[in-house]
Amino acid sequence: MRSGSEESVPLHEEFIYCCGAATHVLKCGPWKDLSKDESKNLPRLLFMIIPGNPGLAGYYRTFIQALYCGLNQQYPVWVVSHAGHCKPPSGMEMIEDTDIKELEDVFGLNGQVEHKLNFLKKNVSKDIKLVLIAHSIGCYITLEMMKRASELQVLRSVLLFPTIERMAQSPQGKLMTPLLCKLRYALYMPVYLLSFLPEGLKASLVRFALRGMKTCDESSITTSINLFSVDCIANILYMASQEMMKVVERDSTTIKQNLKKLIFYYGTGDSWCPQHYYDEIKMDFPDGDIRLCEKGLRHAFVLDASKEMAAMITDWLQDDLTNL
Repeated sequence: MRSGSEESVPLHEEFIYCCGAATHVLKCGPWKDLSKDESKNLPRLLFMIIPGNPGLAGYYRTFIQALYCGLNQQYPVWVVSHAGHCKPPSGMEMIEDTDIKELEDVFGLNGQVEHKLNFLKKNVSKDIKLVLIAHSIGCYITLEMMKRASELQVLRSVLLFPTIERMAQSPQGKLMTPLLCKLRYALYMPVYLLSFLPEGLKASLVRFALRGMKTCDESSITTSINLFSVDCIANILYMASQEMMKVVERDSTTIKQNLKKLIFYYGTGDSWCPQHYYDEIKMDFPDGDIRLCEKGLRHAFVLDASKEMAAMITDWLQDDLTNL
């Protein structure tokens, strides 16, 4: 597909409350409101990005712009942060000041699933078809969404570097589980102290941390500054601790029921979902669209390969969009 000029892409940014929690939404395209059934200008299809963890929408800014252009600017592309995975603007609290308790444990893994379903219910007409593009733990969330809300009109779900099973047993999980489940509170104090640093110095620290990469997306630098917020990092680590405990068995039943709608994309050197996870799911679902990365992309592809990933996805979906 043709690719337009990413510099001219209309990008709309919102901070809203969803399920009572601060949520950051980035929208590519002129469609800001997809909830009105009576509108004749609604697109037929929405591309919605379900992030990994950290689930900050800003990490996917370049990705959604490249995807929108690769789709000839014909369909809206939105990314919705995880609940509480953002630093709200001045005057906005992390949790809505209301007596109504919309959802218990909204920052936990189950709460994040319901958070995305609630967002769709309130912001997207049920007549609009969906392409769900999920990354890392977003793949687990997406499968849960399809399981809990079978009425969703999902055309395709693209699962990138899917952490959908045995997270604590993965190489990275073995390292991180003790830290996330037993020692995460010890991280709050240094983050709190670092939060007082000037923004320029925070950016320098982020650049130093990412110095090993040949090229790094500039939006990743600015987004990472949010990680100096104690509230934001607490929600990120809390969700991660639940991932280690709850993402154990692969949900083969849901996969089987939706196999024709799913595209899996595994990495070759991914320490969160190692290659033998790919080998096993490929064996269990020989008819599934299950791919192994041949380009050496990292698990956190948004740091340096957003445009490359967007180009691959538009290529994979050409037939689906042609037949839409």
